[in-house]
Amino acid sequence: MTTEPHLVTSEFRALSAALGQNRLRVQGPGGNTSIKSDDVMWIKASGTELAHAETQDIFVPVDRKSAIAEAREEAGDGSCKTTVLDPAITLRPSIETTFHAALEFKVVLHTHSISTLTHAISPQGLEAAKTKLADLPFAIVPYAKPGLPLTKEILARANGGVRVFILQNHGLICCGNSVGEAGNLIEEVETRLSMPVRVSVYRPPTTPAPEGFAWHDAGWIAKDTHAQDLVLNGTYYPDHVVFLGPALPVATHAGNPPAILHKDQGIALKTDATASQKAMLQCISDLLMRLPHDWSATPIGDAAEAALLDWDAEKYRQALAARG
Repeated sequence: MTTEPHLVTSEFRALSAALGQNRLRVQGPGGNTSIKSDDVMWIKASGTELAHAETQDIFVPVDRKSAIAEAREEAGDGSCKTTVLDPAITLRPSIETTFHAALEFKVVLHTHSISTLTHAISPQGLEAAKTKLADLPFAIVPYAKPGLPLTKEILARANGGVRVFILQNHGLICCGNSVGEAGNLIEEVETRLSMPVRVSVYRPPTTPAPEGFAWHDAGWIAKDTHAQDLVLNGTYYPDHVVFLGPALPVATHAGNPPAILHKDQGIALKTDATASQKAMLQCISDLLMRLPHDWSATPIGDAAEAALLDWDAEKYRQALAARG
């Protein structure tokens, strides 16, 4: 079977790169995009960054029918590693290849949109999203572990021409039959879900950060009672767990955390933190600056955190991120 490289057009690469370079859409190696024919699908490789779509070979060709079989649990283990069409490619396809393959649209865009997350972590936010998106073909998908569990939840709601999926505690999927159609739809959703940003004047502590750490601009969270309570209470989307660990610790411990919250003072980030760790700390800051004080937020929970931390696919992404 040919890999159909013509599918990966300059337009598709440009849109993927634009999403990846906008921290309000995608953070670090998060998110993924795909483009397909009946038989072949090109999808972002696990651990790579959409921001590099125009400058690096970040896309992997997979046998779409084989990937759909994995989505339906008729073959494979859901990782789609064996569906890669070019044996010379050593990168793995995205851990979310199964839902990309099974959705019946040529282009599928998945982001960790800040405006979407602001709604998707909050019961009040989800109700607001229902009103804002009422005339669009959308569905709300309950939280599930990325990979096959999430694919099952998405496909259970994919009937009736649904093109927009709000993933609770995770992000956004927009689908279209062309790059332009999918891109326009994602812009429409972003516009509708846009939230005002609270202005926060923050000055880092005058005392030096602990050795090996530096004060970070996200430290405003430690001086905002509502935001501080939220980050100490749990984590709200998978990539925070993967790259920063559960919640934000208030002191060093055996896990050697990359970021530490000092109550009522600031947040200290390791001076040798990876780009992905920096991006995820900025992500929680960007999100909480938009979350209204009268909206509550629901963490993914201890069991979901443990499932992510002990998962080979995420350990692989962590290893690739550490190289960067």
